[in-house]
Amino acid sequence: MDLGLENKVVIVTGGARGIGEGIVRALAEEKAIPVIIGRDEIDNLRLSQSIVSQGSKCGYVTAELTSNDACRRAVEETMSKFERIDALVNNAGVNDGVGLASGNYERFISSLHKNLIHYYLMAHYSLPELIRGKGSIVNISSKTAETGQGNTSAYAASNGGRNALTREWAVELLPHEVRVNAVIVAECYTPSYDTWIKTFPDPEEKLKLINEKIPLGKRMTTKEEIAAMVVFLLSQKASHITGQLIHVDGGYVHLDRALL
Repeated sequence: MDLGLENKVVIVTGGARGIGEGIVRALAEEKAIPVIIGRDEIDNLRLSQSIVSQGSKCGYVTAELTSNDACRRAVEETMSKFERIDALVNNAGVNDGVGLASGNYERFISSLHKNLIHYYLMAHYSLPELIRGKGSIVNISSKTAETGQGNTSAYAASNGGRNALTREWAVELLPHEVRVNAVIVAECYTPSYDTWIKTFPDPEEKLKLINEKIPLGKRMTTKEEIAAMVVFLLSQKASHITGQLIHVDGGYVHLDRALL
């Protein structure tokens, strides 16, 4: 299916690894121009060069998005290199385990900067271009906002904020025909997930238990499956979809697993 994304400039935060990498590669396959925004120069360069070597276009900006100035600079550098921004995928973040008992003021606020505040800042600084081109925003969010997880208050709060901003921006941007949606992730194996699973005494047993709780296929969602939904939502094939929280999760959140 031709999604009509050829030469569309799409910012992807946290685009060098994990789900972000899946999104960047899917965009490149559609002949869009993904722009990776991430803190690690080596990771950014590695993926960008990989995509260019396959005959596609790709750019990157190295930036630590917990900084307001860095968010503004990331957008400015994208504009300087490509002269337009057609879409934004807010994806960067980390489940950093700042819990109610284990956390404190400083760690909680720091986590909000890592996981939520840059979603707002990237959208804010990209907005003039998104309005000009009647573009689109996709926010990557997590089941933790709806199901809870335990010992991750800041991350859960951030994802609740991501979901709320998705609906709020969809309303605010209706007059400009800028669409805003979210893709909700439940269980997807990424480098960050691998780091987390290894904190358990028996990682393989823990992973097996998690897989058994996923209704469809007893397996995790792949980053490619998430990326496919993101790319669809960015395209004109989704031209009348806005304000939606779309769960790509094998039924994890909404199907009663006790009945399966």
